[in-house]
This record gives sequence, structure tokens and C-alpha cells, in this order.
Amino acid sequence: MGSRLVDNCPDKASATTNYLYISENDELGAYKYVEAAGFVFCLRTHALVPDGKVALNSVQRKILRVSTSDPLDLRPYRPPKDLPPLGLVYAKVAGITDKVRPSELQAEEVIQRLLNLLKNQVFTRNQQFAFQLDTGNYKLVVEQLLIDADGKSVETNRGFLVDNTAFIFTNEGGSPITIAGQKGYATSQIFKSKTINFESLGIGGLDKQFEAIFRRAFASRVFPASITQRLGIKHVKGMLLYGPPGTGKTLIARQIGKMLNGKEPKVVNGPEVLNKFVGQSEENIRNLFAEAEAEYKAKGDASALHVIIFDEIDAICKQRGSVRDGSGVHDTVVNQLLTKMDGVDALNNILIIGMTNRRDMLDEALLRPGRLEVQIEIGLPDEKGRLQILKIHTNKMSENSFLAQSVDLDRLAEATKNFSGAEIEGLVKDAAAYALNRNIDFDDLHAPLDEENIKVTMEDFEKALEEVKPAFGASTDTLESYRMHGIIPCGETFDHLRQALTKMARQVRNSSKTPVLSVILEGPKGSGKSALAATAAIESDFPYVKVIDIKSIAGFSEQAKINQIMKVFEDAYRSPLSVVILDRVEDLIEYAPIGPRFNNNIVQVVKMGVNAMPPPGHKLFVIGTTSKSEALESVGLTEEFNVSLHVPALRVDEIVKVLRHLDCFSVMDIPQAVDLLTTISSKVVPMKKLLQWVEAAQEDAPKGEKISMAQWEQVLRDQS
Repeated sequence: MGSRLVDNCPDKASATTNYLYISENDELGAYKYVEAAGFVFCLRTHALVPDGKVALNSVQRKILRVSTSDPLDLRPYRPPKDLPPLGLVYAKVAGITDKVRPSELQAEEVIQRLLNLLKNQVFTRNQQFAFQLDTGNYKLVVEQLLIDADGKSVETNRGFLVDNTAFIFTNEGGSPITIAGQKGYATSQIFKSKTINFESLGIGGLDKQFEAIFRRAFASRVFPASITQRLGIKHVKGMLLYGPPGTGKTLIARQIGKMLNGKEPKVVNGPEVLNKFVGQSEENIRNLFAEAEAEYKAKGDASALHVIIFDEIDAICKQRGSVRDGSGVHDTVVNQLLTKMDGVDALNNILIIGMTNRRDMLDEALLRPGRLEVQIEIGLPDEKGRLQILKIHTNKMSENSFLAQSVDLDRLAEATKNFSGAEIEGLVKDAAAYALNRNIDFDDLHAPLDEENIKVTMEDFEKALEEVKPAFGASTDTLESYRMHGIIPCGETFDHLRQALTKMARQVRNSSKTPVLSVILEGPKGSGKSALAATAAIESDFPYVKVIDIKSIAGFSEQAKINQIMKVFEDAYRSPLSVVILDRVEDLIEYAPIGPRFNNNIVQVVKMGVNAMPPPGHKLFVIGTTSKSEALESVGLTEEFNVSLHVPALRVDEIVKVLRHLDCFSVMDIPQAVDLLTTISSKVVPMKKLLQWVEAAQEDAPKGEKISMAQWEQVLRDQS
């Protein structure tokens, strides 16, 4: 139908009807509705509107982005037969101009006015309508439209208003216009969006944690203050997100802040608060709450929500009395924070989100109800969570055709056991780096790049998996160092021990009643206890395997040794399935046959680690080794292990099997080699010694030849 020039409404009465007005001679006068720029309007003729013009009020001009005398394209709109009636409208009430006096409107009065004024008008999402009340002129900003479809509320982009359409007003706390009397409705005023899709926020694998966060920290804030007051409950003012590094604690806190209406969240790094000058650290804490305090005094429960995020909160909220710096700054900072959260002048419009890797270091008073009472562990993602995270980080690649069809995300999710979210992101980056590197001409770095050939393949991910290792993964290199010669079959005794350890690992994995199982392998030095433990750990396929041996704590102070042992067990509790190997326990506890015979503090820590129950859903297999079982018995450690297995030195028939397996002697010489061994070496023959002697003899033998009896006898006399 062409364009018309925009004009002002012909009189004051027509300015709040939300009709578009055209001249009485306009051919569009035959239609009830017109569409302009994606919005539908009711149409009327008016004697004061000149030919070729269309009259709009200020709200209509704003949403159509036109001014007076601008051309505006109009076309007739015929409502389709399936245009649905609106069941529920989410909308905000605002002033027509930015300068509006603070006022409180009654929901029932506003709804009645809207139904009388706008009945049968077609609503489109993001449309705005002007309306008038006794208190002044306002506009309705449409945010979401819901219709009833087979008994379920379904979102729609367009529908028409009917007598029983319901309204929910989403005016946030910071708005000068408040809506009172919305009884029976939950309002989404604290959230910017009506639905929450965590994957679209770039967060994966944390569905259960988010459900807990929402239920405990936000459910009460969704409802009007009148509801919570009648329930007699207070809003949660603080939550603590804790867990291993890289699991997404900071990301969650920042995204929660972005999802919320109200003030921009204040993000504070713990160490930034501290100041060497007396009183300045406490002043920094007070300044964080100053804006929330001022607004709460002015508006009460109508105040916007103020979110304060403390990253590394353990830096400023350590246990009081634990920091001896002479200034007492840490203690007074904790006191100041507690006062602001739960003191006499406590505010109801704040939400504190603290994050830490070390929950155990926080002052206990901070974790009580009324303070950081919601404590959510953000742990390592499970396989389903890892798949979500992989999809998030490969989404752009896939959309832009850079991800090869060979990439199997399900297989990668299975292969990335105990990877944190940050480590999965690092894995994707590393795989992409391989793909980019493949397309660079190192002879000519200025050569043009062919973007079409860039493909991140499954082979790139497999290479990246060899480089990117999880912090809470298996200590593969350490385990392999314990069995450098591989596993050499040497008879039924060794096979039985290996099978027994395999069964125990299977019991830990499958049993609902045995979340922790411990075994001590005792026997002569060099009999293969460490190799057995390492083999059992590798074959268990548990995602977390760590070794505590004398090398890992050598040179540490007593407290540092204790902390290191405790940290390994604490980390083990964060993995669903873990193996901890305590190699040469007698060395770990600093056992000595004379003088101070052992370190009792370390003994107690080892006992605690062996017996402590992991959290629900987590399982632990502890394997200890010792060549001095009498030492462990004297300090009461042997009885702390559930099972004790003896790993003996090699018997004659077992030595024969080992030498045959090694194929280092001619078959005819093996009986004589064994006789020399048992004759010259009066001691027991452990596996480790035997392999050492064989290797020494092979060094003397010409390359490719078998060990002669003369060479063997010489090595035995020199080294046994």
C-alpha cells in the first residue's frame, strides 16, 4: 500500500489509544490492522489527519525508529485463523519519558486498564503500548508472550489480547515504578531472561550444582517480598563455591552476575582487599557495601540486588588467629565482613558469592547460616558433563566447518577422565593448534593461508591428549618407573598376588558398601612390591592415581610433609575413583631402629588417610608397601590396613622361569646359572636384585650373545 509521512497524534485523547490514525480518504481505511516494521497496530481514520500522512504517538515512533515527516511503509494485516489468544504476558511498566517520578502502582488497577484499553489488539514481542492512569502516563514494554498449548505454556512471538489474559510485571528493584499486589504470581524480576540455558552461557557439566544454587539462593527472591514475609523466611545472603582449580567456579559466579537484573556485580580478588595501613582493609570492605546500604535505606525491599563476588576468598578470610603477622588485619577483615552480612545493620539486598580452592582454610564463623550458608562443591565433571563442555568449546569450529567429521566427541568425553573444564578447553586449543600448524608453510611464513583446508581432526585430539594431562589424573610416568622391566611371569605366587589386587580394585569400583579399601604389601626389599602396586593401579583404570614416596616429600619440613600427604588424599576424594600408593611406608614415617624411632604426627596422618571415608559417590583404593613389617606393627600401622599380603623373594623354580623369560642364558646353562646364584648368594633372591645382576652380566657379554657362566659368576661375586 506504499508509505506515508509520519505525523503527531491529532489530539491528546488519541495519544494513549495505541491506534495508528490515517485520513478519512486513505484507502487503508478499509482495514482493521496494519503492519509496520514487524509490529501490528489497530487502525482508525481521523478527520484531523491530512491525506498521505499517518499519526503516531511518541511510544510508537520510538519502537518504529521514525520521526515526524519520515516516510513509514504500511501494509494491511489480516490476522491468520491460527493466531492464538494470549494466556500470559510478561511485561515491564515504565514512564513514557526517562524522567519519571517514583510511584507504586497496584497490579489489579494496571491490568484492568490494559484489558479495557488494548482488548483485541495484536501483541508482538518487544512491542510497547502507551496507557494512562490517574497518577500519570506510562508505557507497557512487552518482554515475553505465552499461550496455552495442550495444557502447557508455550512461548510465542505474537498473539492477541483477550479478557482472561494474565499479566506478570517484571519491574526490577532499581526501577522508580513498583508494582504492588501481584498475589499468587512468581515474578522473574531478578533475572534478565525468562529461561536459563546454562550451555548457552558457556557452562557445561554443572546441571546439578546449578539446580542447588537456584533452589537455595534464588528461589525465595523470585517471589514478591510479601510472600517471603508471610513465610517468615529470609533471603540467602551468601554462597560459597569451592572445589579444584579449573572447574568453573569463577565462570559460574560471573555468569550468575550477568543473568541477574539490578546492579553490575562487583568482582573482588581476595588479596586486593588487604592493605598494610591500619584500618584501610576494613574500610575497603565497608566501601564494597556502601552503595547497597544507601539504596536499602532509600528503597527498602524495593532495592535492586547487589552482588559482590570474592575470588580467592581464602586470602582474606582465613581462620582467625591462624595468621601471625603482628597486625591482626586478617582477623579484623573477617569481623568486618561478618558484621556486614549478619550483624545489627545487615542488609537484605546483597548476595555474596565467595570462591576458593581451600574451603578448609576459611574461618568457621563465615560458613554458618546467615553468612556463606549455601556451600556448593564444583567438582570434576562426569562423562556427560565433559561431553557438554566439549560441545561448548567446539561449537564455533563445528558451525564454521572447521571440525572434521572424524571427531568423536563421545569418545573424547570418555578419554578425558578427571579433566576439569579448563583442562578440556586447553585440550581443544591444543588440537586446534595442531590443525593450524599443519597449514603453515615454514619455508614461507608470508604465504597466503587456505582457510578451506583447516580441519581439526580426531588425530589432532589424540595428539593433544598425549600433551594435556589432568592435574587430578594418573601419575603414569611415576608408575611406569616402578616397573621398568615390565611384568615378568614368575609363578603361581606372583599371579595370585596380582589377581588378588585386581579383585580388590574391582570390589572398590563395584561395591556400594566398600567405598574405601586398603592393602599393605610386605616382603623383602626388592621383591617387587612397588611394581605390583603400580601394575594394580594401572590395570584398575581408575582416573586418579597418585604415589606418595620418599622422593615426593624429601627435604620438606615436618608440616610440609604432612600437608603434602593430606593434599594427595584430599585430591583423591575429589575424583570418583582413586588409587593412592604409599610406597615404603617405613620411610614415610621416618622409622629408624635407634633414637627417635618414628614421626608420630606423620603416622597419624597416614592412619587418617587409610581410614578416612571419602565423600558420597567417591571411592578410594589405598596400596601400601613395606619391607619392614615389624616396624609398622610396632607403631600400630599394619592393623590400619584392611588386608595384608606377603610378597616373598623368588624360589628356585621361580628364578628358572624368570631367566627363561629373559632369554639371556642358553637353555642348557640355566640350571648351572641357578646353582651359582644359590651357592654364591646365601641371601634371599628378590626380583629386583636378580634383574640387576642379569643386566650387569649382559653389559659384559658381547652384543647379541648369551651370558657365559664365567661372566655370570664374576657379577655374582662382585655384587651379591
